[in-house]
Amino acid sequence: MPKPPNAAEMIFSAKSFAAAMLALYIALGMGLPRPFWAMMTAYVVAGPLSGAVRSKAVYRVAGTILGSVAAVALTVALVDAPELMVLGVGLWVGLCLFVSLLDRTPRSYLFMLAGYTAGLIAFPAVTSPDTIFDTGLARVEEILLGILCATVIHSVVLPRGIGPVLLARLDATLRDAERWTLDALSGADDAARAADRQTLARDVTELRVMSAHLPYDTSDVRWMTRSVRALTDRMTYLLPVLAAVGERLAALREAGDRDGSGGLPPALLPVLEDVKRWIADDSGTPAQADALRAALDRLAPVLGDDRDDPSAWHRATLLGLVTRLRTLVGIHRDCRELRAHIRSGNHSLPAHLDPLTRGRSRGVFHLDCGMALWSGAAAFLGIVLVSGFWIATGWSSGSAAAMMVAIFCCFFASFDDPAPGIRMFLVFTLLSMPIGAFYLLVVLPSTDSFPMLALSLAPTFLLLGCFIPRPALMGQSMALLFGVAGSLSLLDTNTADFASFLNSSSGQVVGIVAALQVTRLCRSVGAAWSARRLLHAGWREIAALAAVRSPSAATGFESRMLDRVGLLSARFAQIGPQPGRRLDPAAIDAVADLRVGLNVVELQRVRPALGRAAAPAIERLLGGIAGHFRARITKDTAKHPSPPPEELLGSLDGALSSVGAAPPSPERDRAVVALAGLRRSLFPTIALQAPAHPEGVTA
Repeated sequence: MPKPPNAAEMIFSAKSFAAAMLALYIALGMGLPRPFWAMMTAYVVAGPLSGAVRSKAVYRVAGTILGSVAAVALTVALVDAPELMVLGVGLWVGLCLFVSLLDRTPRSYLFMLAGYTAGLIAFPAVTSPDTIFDTGLARVEEILLGILCATVIHSVVLPRGIGPVLLARLDATLRDAERWTLDALSGADDAARAADRQTLARDVTELRVMSAHLPYDTSDVRWMTRSVRALTDRMTYLLPVLAAVGERLAALREAGDRDGSGGLPPALLPVLEDVKRWIADDSGTPAQADALRAALDRLAPVLGDDRDDPSAWHRATLLGLVTRLRTLVGIHRDCRELRAHIRSGNHSLPAHLDPLTRGRSRGVFHLDCGMALWSGAAAFLGIVLVSGFWIATGWSSGSAAAMMVAIFCCFFASFDDPAPGIRMFLVFTLLSMPIGAFYLLVVLPSTDSFPMLALSLAPTFLLLGCFIPRPALMGQSMALLFGVAGSLSLLDTNTADFASFLNSSSGQVVGIVAALQVTRLCRSVGAAWSARRLLHAGWREIAALAAVRSPSAATGFESRMLDRVGLLSARFAQIGPQPGRRLDPAAIDAVADLRVGLNVVELQRVRPALGRAAAPAIERLLGGIAGHFRARITKDTAKHPSPPPEELLGSLDGALSSVGAAPPSPERDRAVVALAGLRRSLFPTIALQAPAHPEGVTA
């Protein structure tokens, strides 16, 4: 039993109902042929956050116009061949859905609406193509009217901006990041660190999605969009750096426990405590952060030619720890400064922060072209099958069935398995039919004015609207609401009788059932299948990065991998522990893959400055890494990822010796840090050998 609606939900429902009634009233006054479409559109675009409503409205308007133009063009071109027209519309819907799934921003609504809007306009015109222009124009007017009314009402009447919600989520994520940083520096257990990393990845991805709506928001935060995006970009780097610090601390402590030295040099311990105190103190200043970074610089060990030194990896790991700690402090400093700047509302950034807003990474989301193509093909197949049955039988409601296939194949295409969502919508559409029949056949015939119509609709629509803001109940309430509104639309065509109601309802049900069956046969995949596909995409990109020579190929890699970590964590939560199965989440560490990729990118960037002497060893190492990740994909070793070959460990040793022999330079130190990170990520069980006289770090 759902809990009663709260004040915010009731206000949202009242605003949505007011927008729907305003759209219906204007549509009736304008004499539009299907005014209830305007009412339904007002609910389609409704949302609890005004910024999201406005951002989606812009793209919905563009998508509606584009879809209408496509419908008219296809109908005019294929007016004498209804079979070819259906094929053309099906191809258009599939193409638009494919493009929509390759864009995980609000812009995706443009392409999705362009697809199924063409179906909404073209399918009814199959039997009367001479009315296509008038029908297309009317649909555009009705849909745009609903979008305009919803946008105005939600933006003007008690608007709830996305800015405050985003800032609250941003503050919570920053607090969690500081807590997780302290846990990592204090040596928290591996299971706790892994859960923290996955949560951080999900939070950063959600912040990126929310910030896409920010330019359209009604709050003052919209003027700080660049700063918010720069802050999320900085947080993107926090996850791999935090994981690297934790891993290096663990490795050095393990080495110290074996020989009784404690692992960490005495001079590093007080600085490490100072770092922890600064992170725990919300009032810590940027000047203190800069002092900590300078102290860490002084603690960096001096590297030499470690060709024959068995403890060379220990010093390299120590250098990596100091370097990553310095980076960690810098990230937290930048995040705090950017958050303070956003809080101040000052549009002009300090000089040292401005480059962060201009260097925003592109291609920040993982995209799956294969699944997008397959989803578009499934929509095309469903439309062709239902339309073939419709044309062959001459069924008068066949166009409604074809429209439902287009709509439902598009709406649920982003799910791993769309079938449960479509099935839920089918069940609640069936439940809505008695309510719709009661309104259509009993209540509305006795209403003789618009105020009476609005009053009769208010109890049902106000109640259902209260549950739309709840993610767990949104689908059910929208299905009931659309089912009732769809029944009311029969008034538009003067067919408000029981036979027409049954015929129209059967068309909707057949269309939803067809979409469900086609989806189950062609498109449904499980969380484990999607997780393997995500893993393979990451491995494929790492192999490509190791094989190329241009560092520019890595643009956006860290953001895409972080997005994959968040997507994987959500699917692993669905799968649960499955030891011995084909995919065992407990045996997979996607964050380690992210760190491997970042270290590969770092090696690619610095190797031109290392000279020819180090080039063959680095080339051999990168080739081995590329081969290892290609082999993972070929063997599908996601169940229990096989360890890298021993030859790769030898390549790492050779690369460290060659790099250590290079002349001292910042690039050489960066290469050593990257090699130490690769060794720990690829061979976490290989212990370090501590030096006999640990003098690597001095005060």
